[in-house]
Amino acid sequence: MNRFVQQTNAGNDFLGRLRAGKPTLILGVRGARTTDIVRVAHSTGHHAILVDLEHSTMSLDVAAGLCTAAADLGLMPMVRTPERDYGSIGRLLDGGALGLVAPRIETAEEARTIVGACRFPPRGQRSQLASVPALGMRPTPGAVLNPTLDAATVVQIIVETPLGVDNSDAIAAVDGVDMLTLGANDLTAELGIAGQFDHPLVREAAGTVAKACANHGKLFMVAGISDPVLFASLAQLGACRAFVTGMDTDLLFGAVQSRADAVLQSLSEESPA
Repeated sequence: MNRFVQQTNAGNDFLGRLRAGKPTLILGVRGARTTDIVRVAHSTGHHAILVDLEHSTMSLDVAAGLCTAAADLGLMPMVRTPERDYGSIGRLLDGGALGLVAPRIETAEEARTIVGACRFPPRGQRSQLASVPALGMRPTPGAVLNPTLDAATVVQIIVETPLGVDNSDAIAAVDGVDMLTLGANDLTAELGIAGQFDHPLVREAAGTVAKACANHGKLFMVAGISDPVLFASLAQLGACRAFVTGMDTDLLFGAVQSRADAVLQSLSEESPA
């Protein structure tokens, strides 16, 4: 049973690392469909995976399998759900996810809906069950299972629209929300400055969300910015040290392109026969 208890502590360990200011590496999974990618994440020193269902056609079943493999290896299994797809949250959590990442949240009411799907009563309305992967599928009474899973589950809200930024203080105040993330990609698109991450409006938005998180004791994260200098500048506003190192699809493309370029370079350097 100790191994399963350790798995359910993953959420607390993840939040604990961030609150302690420790660098925490997250590998995004969008294209892979086997647990090999989870083992790669583990072998390369990542602390969590983020299964992206917002921008992929991956099934819930595959996502759950990736999450259980991650938990077995001691990684935090997180899933970003499709926008406004509240119905899949319970099944993903029941299937092995311990972190729920909700995109494009714009109001406190929407955040409460997410929390309600993630937390058992009285904090939410997560449907009761008796067996979950994190507890070894051992039938467990609600009096034990509910508080154990509630403590293990991390709820991360992505704020990525001007309205979401304006409402960030009310969103951060929602009981059951653990983290707010500024989604820079979508925010710049919404502002009509797509990709201009160094724009003053982005820094202003980051400051607003950071202040909201500080007001309510929630973690603040910045996502979507790969430039280390710019990221560090925004992190000075109070962002935690959580880093999505990349999506598997982007990393694969980069590796394949690099290999192709190397082969062509070597061929160009060959002496004529």
